[in-house]
Amino acid sequence: MSRRVRAVVLVEGVVQGVGFRPFVYGLATGLGLDGLVGNDERGVFIEVEGAPSTVEEFLTTLRKSPPPLALVERISSGLVPTTGEVGFVISGSATGGPRRALVSPDVATCADCLREMGDPADRRYGYAFTNCTNCGPRFTIVHGVPYDRPNTTMAAFAMCADCAREYHDPADRRFHAQPVCCPACGPRLRLLDSGGEEIAGDPVEGTARLLRRGGVLAVKGLGGYHLAALAARADAVTALRERKHREDKPFAVMVPDLDAARRLCDVDAAEEALLTSRARPIVLLRRRADAEVAPLVAPGNRWLGLMLPYTPLHHLLLGRLGTPIVLTSGNVSDEPIVYLDEDAVPRLGGIADAFLTHDRPIHMRTDDSVVRAFRGEDLPIRRSRGYVPHPLTLARPVPRTVLGCGAELKHTFCLARDGHAFVSHHIGDLENYETLRSFTEGVDHFARVFDLAPEVVAHDLHPEYLSTKYALARQGVDLVGVQHRP
Repeated sequence: MSRRVRAVVLVEGVVQGVGFRPFVYGLATGLGLDGLVGNDERGVFIEVEGAPSTVEEFLTTLRKSPPPLALVERISSGLVPTTGEVGFVISGSATGGPRRALVSPDVATCADCLREMGDPADRRYGYAFTNCTNCGPRFTIVHGVPYDRPNTTMAAFAMCADCAREYHDPADRRFHAQPVCCPACGPRLRLLDSGGEEIAGDPVEGTARLLRRGGVLAVKGLGGYHLAALAARADAVTALRERKHREDKPFAVMVPDLDAARRLCDVDAAEEALLTSRARPIVLLRRRADAEVAPLVAPGNRWLGLMLPYTPLHHLLLGRLGTPIVLTSGNVSDEPIVYLDEDAVPRLGGIADAFLTHDRPIHMRTDDSVVRAFRGEDLPIRRSRGYVPHPLTLARPVPRTVLGCGAELKHTFCLARDGHAFVSHHIGDLENYETLRSFTEGVDHFARVFDLAPEVVAHDLHPEYLSTKYALARQGVDLVGVQHRP
């Protein structure tokens, strides 16, 4: 019998919810290796057994060609005694140790899912929650690690037989895709009037009809509710601005496709790459003089913030309309974005004429990111959906876990441990109870998901900032006051 070895491997980084286990399964079985792969609190653990040269080939491929959505930070391996077990399996997730696994940001709908949505013969034709291993919600639906369905807001949706078959089929694109669903078993859309009563008919068509009439609609997205109006209708944009009490700050605009973006703005190669990236941020672009948008979309501004559809629902709505829409955060000025269904009608009923909503809960509210291209490089203005919670790598590790509470305007917080800095999603101006609650919920969520217990808390020196008061109220930590920079 030829010599066999068994290697144990730990892969750390953003490796959960990005198709890593299916990738490992396909790689190992394709090479004829035996063993297992699973998730744990650190990342992905693997055991492979076979001929030494084949195991080495496996490890080389793992390092050089991981799945496209993965962000591998470290691969460690070692040899253990062989077991002689035959076959390769995806094992259940291991729990119990310190949580170190990273969580993927939300990912824009992939081309394969869009093709299914556009195929009348496909069972997901026109389905607003189509996703797979390579796309869909992540950060906004997860409330714990390992990243498995029971630890997401999809836990309440039991998979039908067809979805379960895809989920358990190693050859399927939805193999172990945690948010997998279809019209038979997944979330469903509803269109509600301003009082919360359901409006009969196709929710997407009803929304498009109301927008064409000049209505202002609340639309539930990945990380919260947005407010929508046709970008070219001056009366609708004026009504939105007046009801939202937003005097002159520009509104973001969602366009159906790149051609529509180019009709409104000049778009170079770097800007196109940002618009079409998996993060699908709002991209600040130079406005064309003949851009057909209402004057109050971005009054007196030479720039427009454009974004492409990033969820199946947005693709369906923009496909039905065929024209750009204003899509701005669903809130009253100075408040955080609304994300709980029970808050939508009470808080947005005075702004929206109707609500396009659904029954998949959002666990963590997250605004859209804003970026621009500068000399060919990405310049983040507001780092949020699509980027968070990817950590930033520190030049040197911190000796103790640190919470940076931030200041007041355009607030974010940061938790740092070892060589990672977890900068939060955009919170907003920390000036009232609602934004304070958003801040504290965010700190608690990051601390829970990433198992971060702050030992040092840094705060602004201004005694009246809410973030400073929060820091000073914490017990059992070392406090460090820092003067903010203007």
